[in-house]
Amino acid sequence: GLIGASAFAGGKDNLKYYPAKKNAALSSKLPPGTKLTPQEWATGYNNFYEFTTRKEYVRHPFFIGKFKTDPWRMRIDGLCKKPWQGDAHDLIGTMGKRGKIEERVQRFRCVEGWSMVVPWTGFSLADLLKLVEPKAEAKFVRFTTAFNPKVMPGAAAMKQYTWPYQEGLRMDEAIHPLTLVATGIYGKPLPNQNGAPIRLVVPWKYGYKSIKSIVRIELVAKQPKTFWEIAAPKEYPFESNVDPAVRHPRWTQDTERVLGFNNRIPTLKYNGFGKQVAALYK
Repeated sequence: GLIGASAFAGGKDNLKYYPAKKNAALSSKLPPGTKLTPQEWATGYNNFYEFTTRKEYVRHPFFIGKFKTDPWRMRIDGLCKKPWQGDAHDLIGTMGKRGKIEERVQRFRCVEGWSMVVPWTGFSLADLLKLVEPKAEAKFVRFTTAFNPKVMPGAAAMKQYTWPYQEGLRMDEAIHPLTLVATGIYGKPLPNQNGAPIRLVVPWKYGYKSIKSIVRIELVAKQPKTFWEIAAPKEYPFESNVDPAVRHPRWTQDTERVLGFNNRIPTLKYNGFGKQVAALYK
């Protein structure tokens, strides 16, 4: 079972799981000449509106310095037989002891038209969901980000949004092998601006589906309303697959700006993962 004190490890003990062995089969097949995004770009240019809308500022202590991620209380509940609550670092340690933590180098595409190639560390969401044993009526998974306006100046100022940030996936998307619970980046645990201590990475979808700093994973029967879908449903629908043929109402999705290299490349449908995920959308 998931809950067992002997299987748990704290945040510092989890450092032994980094860097992790690379899983090439679940990594992106990169075109010739494509390089790994420089670490200073991937950790220094972040969408995290809870702190600020200025991507290049999120990492600064003024915005994120009061955000503490160890310990980290979270829960997994809803339509499952074995709901769980506890410390995310213990959960990471449990998955590490079971040999589930690995590295995947994957393309990451933002709906705003920029992209990067990132070495994520983590484990499959499917492996996590197995531990809580979803019930048959669980058709969707809803994710919730931490919300504390006292240490999140962006959320405190932007009261027009429906905080806390929430996202959702269909169950078949959630248990797809590519869907990653990320705990690290560049061979180290996640920094706060990248969604520490635990976030989602859904590589064939636009980046806002990859919810950060998760405090709750809930199995539900009906399609959940998501943060950006509520804010602008014509611009950010629930599905949110990368598709250059589907324009954003205010800009084209034909190409993307490659962070750290100042060039543009054609956008690939499903972010290059078409062979793996296209069958989900027949």
